[in-house]
Amino acid sequence: MQIEFSDFSFQYKSLDKPTLKNINLKIQKGEKIVIIGASGSGKSTIGRCLNGLIPHAIKGQCSGQLNIAGKDTSRFEMQHYTELVGTVLQDTDSQFVGLTVGEDIAFALENQCTPTVEMYPVVKSTAQMVELESMLDRSPQELSGGQKQRVSLAGILVDDVDILLFDEPLAALDPKTSKKTIEIIDQLHRDAGKTIIIIEHRLEDVLHRDVDRIILMAEGQIVADMTPDELLASSLLETHGIREPLYLSALKSAGCTLNRNDKPANLRSLSLEQYKGDVLDWFNASHIDALPIEQPALLTLSGLTYSYNGDVNAVDDVSFSVNKGEFVSILGKNGSGKSTLTKLIMGVVEPDLGKIFLNDQDLAELSIFERSQRVGVVMQNPNHMISHHMIVDEVAFGLRNRGVDEKIIDEKVMHVLTLCGLKKYRNWPIDALSYGQKKRVTIASILVLEPELLILDEPTAGQDYRSYTAMLSFIKELNANLGITVVIISHDMHLVLEYTTRSIVLSDSKLIADAPMTDVFSQPDLLAKANLTTTSLYELAVHLGIHDTSAFMQYFIQTEQARNIA
Repeated sequence: MQIEFSDFSFQYKSLDKPTLKNINLKIQKGEKIVIIGASGSGKSTIGRCLNGLIPHAIKGQCSGQLNIAGKDTSRFEMQHYTELVGTVLQDTDSQFVGLTVGEDIAFALENQCTPTVEMYPVVKSTAQMVELESMLDRSPQELSGGQKQRVSLAGILVDDVDILLFDEPLAALDPKTSKKTIEIIDQLHRDAGKTIIIIEHRLEDVLHRDVDRIILMAEGQIVADMTPDELLASSLLETHGIREPLYLSALKSAGCTLNRNDKPANLRSLSLEQYKGDVLDWFNASHIDALPIEQPALLTLSGLTYSYNGDVNAVDDVSFSVNKGEFVSILGKNGSGKSTLTKLIMGVVEPDLGKIFLNDQDLAELSIFERSQRVGVVMQNPNHMISHHMIVDEVAFGLRNRGVDEKIIDEKVMHVLTLCGLKKYRNWPIDALSYGQKKRVTIASILVLEPELLILDEPTAGQDYRSYTAMLSFIKELNANLGITVVIISHDMHLVLEYTTRSIVLSDSKLIADAPMTDVFSQPDLLAKANLTTTSLYELAVHLGIHDTSAFMQYFIQTEQARNIA
């Protein structure tokens, strides 16, 4: 047995209840395991126990036993863990040690005293695997979130350890890179016989390649340990707030019932012919709601160009408008210019060419503080936004800066914490939260200010389905009732499908599409240019011979939204 938890419990020092409760779990050498669960379910805590962060960096009370490679970890020093387990963390910034990408990838080789002449070809070939060969001399801190994730992945690919642990490896990656990452992990599993443990919210993306078992956690306990087919044929995902694959949701909407013998874990292996009649009947009876009347422009970007180094443009002659009350998505691969657009709108950097208007006012006339009163931006990494120890103080900070009365602050903060699913944590220190919960705190701190324009950069990274659905339903309510305009920058195709009506697509710093979301999602060639992929909803429609894929997707979204409201 390579890994064995026996009646294992753990309680963080800052909490009054255990996060892990009597865990019993065995993982054989060479297995590929996926651990899923809602934010705060304990899945990341299991990862921290496996890589030694608990108890060496994060303090708390352990009981029971954890054996790795047949050895009792209670006697381990930190280096014993690193000799056995390689980790890609969800928060990549906390993992970098090198001044350049090349140095960071080479770190494990240096620890193994590998001669320099042998390092270079290994680092170069590893960088090529994750498409970083042109960035070896750049600082990791200059990269986009997705590029940073690939640096972390490369850093453990060169490390010769038997167990590889991936904590939310897809959180900041575009869909095409996500697929490649899962393929690389699968190759390591098959060719090198590594034991693979993946902790991830994006279950459908992980199942792009086969896994042996899925461990479902809830409230610090293991509630299911099953094959993917067994789990997806059950109702456990819905019960525990985990998003199921889109094609399964569509089949269920059409009244289809699946069982594990149908092999529902992958669309490629699923026999669809038996469901074709039901799905076509469902779609043929559909009625698509008319789009709302177009409103005047709130945000206008005109000929926007910006370069960080004066050589290559991060944004190149980009022009588009976002109308009042719209819910728009900005899509593109890692490094395509999406986050740079946000920095330009915020005023963190100034454009080389072009202008930005908000309600016909040139934003160049406003200071960063004045912009922040009208435009709320939730950054990709919550640790870049948080400045207070306690949750309530973080969420109240902006209102206190405005001089709002404390009684009103208390009411507004409590309201937004409730809507973001954080009310029960209101008196918690932020350090005790998971990455996904921290993300919700940063969103709450912006929502409480009720901005005219809300920009969300990767809002679902580290979020479970139930949490982000509640939060985004609230944002959609603000959008519909208060007219707050929302722009989402995301790689999460499910999120974009569920909430946005129009997609602006960037590729290599240029605008390549600005069209209704379902039209964009029905164009595989266009998506490929932006390192995006078609969704399984589109693929289901194609497999079933449905030609109007855009209408099929629209009707499914409409059905899902009606079901969520009910």
